[in-house]
Amino acid sequence: MRIDSVVTRQRVDDLDAAVAFYEKLTGAPANRFAFAGVSLAAVGPFLLFSGPDEAVSQVARVAATLTVADVSEAVAEAVAAGAEVVAPAVPTPNGHRAVLRHPHGGVYEYVGS
Repeated sequence: MRIDSVVTRQRVDDLDAAVAFYEKLTGAPANRFAFAGVSLAAVGPFLLFSGPDEAVSQVARVAATLTVADVSEAVAEAVAAGAEVVAPAVPTPNGHRAVLRHPHGGVYEYVGS
């Protein structure tokens, strides 16, 4: 499996202020969206999020998002190497998504086709 990119996650108190900073830092425009009661903004390699503690805890438990070409293939390879599926691959508006716990404890979201 090849990981094409890694998106780091950061909880912020003021999403508007954080978006302005990261747009200047990266030179990339923010893509804003909401998921499960959380407000998010993807800016370059950063995923910024804010919201109530209970809703944010679901997003914050994942260390980073790994972009791969084929989610099903990546999940199969990771499981064969010792990873555990936390959330199986499902279709999303942007492709497919799965969440895995690596053998050493880190939890990662895999996204791709």
